[in-house]
Amino acid sequence: MKNRINQILQKEGITATLFAEKIGISPASLSHILNGRNEPSLAVVTKIHESCGVNLEWLIYGEGEMMVRPKNDDEVENGALQGDEIPFFSPIPQGYSENRKEIESKAPYFTPKSVVNEEIRYIEKPERKITEIRIFFDNGTYETFHPNK
Repeated sequence: MKNRINQILQKEGITATLFAEKIGISPASLSHILNGRNEPSLAVVTKIHESCGVNLEWLIYGEGEMMVRPKNDDEVENGALQGDEIPFFSPIPQGYSENRKEIESKAPYFTPKSVVNEEIRYIEKPERKITEIRIFFDNGTYETFHPNK
């Protein structure tokens, strides 16, 4: 893959830094790919394809022509292009709006929760008094004590 990206750089006649800017990735990411440290992600491959018009099969597998052959409407209608010759990913032309409708959202998906104010009340209870104390002994007996009233 890195050899094919180097071929694109030579064809475009630009540096790796400018190429990284062109496809929208950081120069460090491209450097890692070119040095063989990382393989490019699908997002990077797609960006290269869309920005340079490179054939995906050539870029990924090294098969076929380097550049995507521009297709004429006549060739597609006459059946000159077979289904496997038409690029799988083709960029959508800018300004393409056929059958596209944008609908305004009426309400947010997640409604904000209202703030709940909590009030803590301390209720005073009357003082407790000891009414009886029992002491149990190990022989099964016990004694009961009542405090002075």
